[in-house]
Amino acid sequence: MRLFAAVLPPEDVTHELAAEVAELKKLPGAQGLRWTGRPGWHFTLAFYGEVDDDLVPDLSARLERAAHRTSSFPLALSGGGQFGHGRALWAGAEGDLATLGLLADRSEAAARKAGVPMGEHRRYKAHLTVARSRDAVDVRPYVTALQAFTSLTWTVDELVLVRSRLPKSGVAGEQPRYEAVARWPLAGAG
Repeated sequence: MRLFAAVLPPEDVTHELAAEVAELKKLPGAQGLRWTGRPGWHFTLAFYGEVDDDLVPDLSARLERAAHRTSSFPLALSGGGQFGHGRALWAGAEGDLATLGLLADRSEAAARKAGVPMGEHRRYKAHLTVARSRDAVDVRPYVTALQAFTSLTWTVDELVLVRSRLPKSGVAGEQPRYEAVARWPLAGAG
């Protein structure tokens, strides 16, 4: 199963981001980007890739412990940036980024302890991908437009294990499908 740990923004925040993305799509060259949709908007905490079914129960137990050891915290979408010379355009975050980073570290450690091969550790950078490109693209106008964007602040109160199913149809523009496999409340969550 192809899995990752994530924080999912609530519906009112994704509505705000959808309105912002609609404006970005009006900028010149927007048709050259592959825009992600609301079902795929998330903050990946740790990407696990293909995980053997027999490792999922231990991974889940460890993620549950990580969630219970992490306090709920405020977060908002804010600003934006790019990776890979325009290969990924993303919305950033503001709020308790230290706790978000701690939850990401705990999600990665949970996988390592469960025997999921994780590769090299990278410093966590909070981002929610809104568009991709196979080629290097000048996305500076989009990044500039995103600088003024800030969503409502919400309280992150759960850790979610998500399964992703990659497109298989070969139809241009088809998006991966995401399914929450498990959710665990953070400490202090309602």
